[in-house]
Amino acid sequence: MTGFIVLLVLFVVLIAWVVGMYNRLVTLRNRFKNAFSQIDVQLKRRYDLIPNLVETAKGYLQHERATLEAVITARNAAMTAAGRAGQNPGDPEAMKQLSGAEGALTGALGRLFALAEAYPDLKANQTMATLMEELTSTENRVAFSRQAYNDAVMAYNTARETFPTMIVANGMGFREAQLFEVVRDEEREPVRVSFTS
Repeated sequence: MTGFIVLLVLFVVLIAWVVGMYNRLVTLRNRFKNAFSQIDVQLKRRYDLIPNLVETAKGYLQHERATLEAVITARNAAMTAAGRAGQNPGDPEAMKQLSGAEGALTGALGRLFALAEAYPDLKANQTMATLMEELTSTENRVAFSRQAYNDAVMAYNTARETFPTMIVANGMGFREAQLFEVVRDEEREPVRVSFTS
């Protein structure tokens, strides 16, 4: 009878231990999903600013239609990729697509900003200056949110890869989450905005 009680206690302890590891993995997964939602909020703000920026620049940059269209195309691609990544944050393929689309958008915006430097009237436009300031502020928020997301993903991935939690993680379908990494050298450079005379 004592042997049965000891086995029962060990079984209950083992179940409690597995449940504890499972709950910890769920908590960490929910943290990185929440962190991605913060990135998503900032990206949406960024995407909403871009059409206003392009519309303001359009009057001054009539001969630079290709650059303006490239910005809008890159914005639309980034919005689509962000939507996919938002449905399953941490999915490696979705995060790679988002990283690539964001890199392309950053490159297109960089070309627009460089082009705007050559137009003194555009540089002096108050609406353009305000939009640029809002965009710069949003870029900083995106960077901060991306750092928080990557920290949460790292904590989750570390937990799911350590022994013995990895046994529970692999057995219960906790897949590795993908970091939101910079994929283009241009994106590593800060956006240069200068609308002073």
